[in-house]
Amino acid sequence: MPERRILGPEDGEIYQPERACGDRFLINGRDGGGRFSLVEHRLPPKVLAAPVHKHTFEDEFSFVLEGSVGARFGDEEVVAGPGDLVFKPRGEWHTFWNAGDTPARLLEIISPGGLEELFRWLDRQGEELSEGELAQKAGPYGCSADMAATTALVAEHGLVF
Repeated sequence: MPERRILGPEDGEIYQPERACGDRFLINGRDGGGRFSLVEHRLPPKVLAAPVHKHTFEDEFSFVLEGSVGARFGDEEVVAGPGDLVFKPRGEWHTFWNAGDTPARLLEIISPGGLEELFRWLDRQGEELSEGELAQKAGPYGCSADMAATTALVAEHGLVF
């Protein structure tokens, strides 16, 4: 039987750059037999969390805790607020960003778990990756990115990425 535990508001592995998406790793896929993982994303105002991307192995569910979170699915855009749940199914091009002028936080539930390891690796890079480096690392996770669509989205919404 798993050990019961409580994580406080600043517990877990935290990566928080000044003007980029921060991650707080709460539950790793390996901790729950690979069934799911849980990551808190912390977004400063007008920050894009990830390039336009898709993954083929996982579904993602983003529960907005505070702020205003924009999300794009193909050509469709939505804005979610506190208490809203945004579903990002596998196989669909998507991304998300802080659409407001105040910090945003959301819980990212990933099912099955494992994709958080790619987030962790990206967090450790601390510098811009080439498109080729990103594709090479993301490939085994069943992920691909569309940097042209990302550049257009950043320009359209005045985002930082």
